[in-house]
Parts: sequence; C-alpha cells; structure tokens
Amino acid sequence: MPQVMVVARNFMDMVAALPAAKLDMLYDSAFICEAVLRSFPPLAKKYVLQMLYVSAPVPAAAIEEWVLDEYASKHKVAIDRLVQLRVFVEVRDRRKEVSYKMNIKFQGNMQKYLVSGGSLPRQPIPSSITGRLPTLTELENYALEQWECFLLQLINSSQVEKGTSFSSSMMKTFQRGLLSSRDNEAPKLSENGFQFLLMETNAQLWYIMREYISSAEERGVDPTELISFLLELSFHTLGDAYSLNTLTDVQRMAIRDLAELGLVKLQQGRKDSWFIPTKLATNLSSSLSDSSASKEGIVVVETNFRLYAYSASRLHCEILRLFSRVEYQLPNLIVGAITKESLYGAFDNGITAEQIVAFLQQNAHPRVADKIPIVPENVTDQIRLWENDRNRVEMVLSHVYEEFPSKDVFEQCCDHARDNGFLLWEDAKKMRLIVRGEFHQEMREFLRRQR
Repeated sequence: MPQVMVVARNFMDMVAALPAAKLDMLYDSAFICEAVLRSFPPLAKKYVLQMLYVSAPVPAAAIEEWVLDEYASKHKVAIDRLVQLRVFVEVRDRRKEVSYKMNIKFQGNMQKYLVSGGSLPRQPIPSSITGRLPTLTELENYALEQWECFLLQLINSSQVEKGTSFSSSMMKTFQRGLLSSRDNEAPKLSENGFQFLLMETNAQLWYIMREYISSAEERGVDPTELISFLLELSFHTLGDAYSLNTLTDVQRMAIRDLAELGLVKLQQGRKDSWFIPTKLATNLSSSLSDSSASKEGIVVVETNFRLYAYSASRLHCEILRLFSRVEYQLPNLIVGAITKESLYGAFDNGITAEQIVAFLQQNAHPRVADKIPIVPENVTDQIRLWENDRNRVEMVLSHVYEEFPSKDVFEQCCDHARDNGFLLWEDAKKMRLIVRGEFHQEMREFLRRQR
C-alpha cells in the first residue's frame, strides 16, 4: 500500500525544530510568545500561568503532584511540548534530579502582556485614506479564488486564466515535492501532489507554508525572520488595511508572495499602498483542529456508486476526476461515478483508499453529513477491497542466505535479522532465510564475525 508522504505540520512544529539560539530570538517578540501560548494543550497553558511569576527552578516531581495519576499521560505530553519549544528549560542539580525553569525572555514578555494587555503589531489605516474596503464576504471569495487558482495551476497550468500573476520562481517554491519531472518532460504531479489535493484547505496551507519557510535560505532570507512575520500576521484584524510602508524589505517580499496565494489582498491608493489580511492569514497561528473552518460540503454518494457534487468550481471537478469518472457537468452540478477503473488510476498515482473515503466524508453535502454512515458502507467497503486487490503481492528487494555451517550460526543470524526488523522469511529445516536488501551488508559483517 502506498505510504502517505505528505505531512501537514503547523507553525509550532517548525518553531520547535529551530536551534535554541534562534528560538530564543523569536521570544523577543510578544506576539510570538502569545502565539506559542495559544498553541499549547490546556494543561500546558495551566503550567505556564502557574510558573509565570516563579523565578526559581521547580522540581519535576513537584509539578507531577499538580495532577491526578489518571492524567499522567496528559502531563507528559504537556511537559514534552513545553520543553520542545523551550518555554520550560530543563535544569539538573548535583544529584541529577530534574527541575524546570521558565525561559526568561518568554516569561518577561508574558508578564508584560498580562499587566499592560496586548496591542496590534501595527495600526490599521483609517478609512478616510483607504475609502471603501472589500467586505468580509468579498475578501473570503477573493481568498478562495486565489487558492483555487493556485491548485488548478498545480494540476494543469493550461487551466489557469491568462490574467493570473503567479511568478515562475514562486510556483517552483510552492510546488516543491508536489511535482516530479524527467529530462525533457513537463512536470507532472507526484504521489505527494495527488495526496495533497485531497487534503483539507488548512492542511494544504500548512504544507505550503512549511515548504515556503524551508526554502527561505535559498532566497537569502532568514527562516526565523519569516516565521516571526507570518505569526505576527495572524494577529492582524481580518478585513483591516495596513500600510506596506511599515514593513521591512523581507516582509514586503513575503507579503507579495502571500498575496498570490490569497492570504492577503494588495491595494494601491493615491499616495499609499496597503495589504488586507484574509481568513487564511489570520488562521496561521491556530492549530489544524482549531482552524478547520466549518465549510459547507458539496458531495453526495449513492449506494449505486453514483456521485453528485453541487458546485460550479472547475477545481472541484478536477479533484473528483482524480478518483472518479466525471460524466457531465451542469452549471451548478457535477455528476460522476466511482468505478473500478477510476479508482485503479487513483491508486496508481499514490492515492490511498482511506484518503478517498476521508475526502468524501469531509466534503459531504449538509443533507447527508448528519447521516450514519455519511458515505454508504457498500461504497467504502468496495473502495477498500479494490485497493486490497492491487496489494496482494508486495515486491521487496531481498537476499537469500543458505548453506550455513551449523544450526547455531543459522539461529544467531535469524535472531540478529529479527531483532533489527529485517527478517522476511526463514526455513529452520533447510536452514535458509531471506532478509531485506538494505540489511545485506550488515548481515555479511555479522556472518564474518561468526567465523
């Protein structure tokens, strides 16, 4: 079965992966501290508030007593997350007993925030200068249109309107890992790309932002500065206008890139230029579960494998083509069928049965979303069965070992391969065994040591 390679991580995972020195630099900003605090599970937030005005290290054993035994697993998750993000710094005494102390920069900024309250990263431009701004509905439609335009270009560049402003350099950055190309051939969607298209919008956004930040150094940009600005952007007010003159050069470059994806809308006035954050931008500091918008589904699946999608979107039509046979499209309705051939094509492209079922459930029309099951069981069972039909035999590169000098050497080799997870098959009677190909060199060394 194809493995799911696309992993959607949020900003806090990226922040936790930064070196300690750069992570401490991020905590110079009160907005970063607040965003980090928001991301914590409830128990971790409680620990932060309890230790906010404690300057001395607190023994780990003492913190464990703050919770009942039945919540020990949640306590461990909370402490691990606090340590990963260096909000808690581990301290060991002479007896090697562990204590935790709060990060000084984080602690200082959060104390100031509690006393004086928060403030916006920058003040919005008065309406007397900007005039009429887009309504929240218009802004949401703009963001959706830009994002769909990006996904359509990912599927097939010929389907994007000629008036789009995607730069080739940024498309390469955004499409890293989603496209594959051979010599003298046009880029095509990779397995990751097909899986990416079936993800929820927020999960897609996290993946794209991760790639954008990962490639920052190639563009001569410090990833720490970029993460700081993106998290800061999430504290702006949805629908307000902010002057581009308040941004640094790096931030101006980033804001133009984000405008291509619909995270912000750029506008030009007589004397000033400004950007307006959309909901995609203001959700950046939230977790995936928090930011999962309650969008209305469009798909109805019947027991006869017929599929109806109440949408006029070209993007929805192209996504449905990934695993179904689209038969015709009306002005506001897409009609198709889930067939064995269409699913085999999806499986060939690396899409799994579970991803298809999850997509149908997540995008179910409101009329069927409350039903149990949302997608008919005979359809979901058949999708999984057709996938299993193709995965009856798995090809694994391997090596055969036989003609061992003794039974003891054979059993030692079997134990060694089994302990390392590389044993595929053994025949104790004929003293033969098969191991994975990547273990061959190590097995040779092990056999050499037995002689």
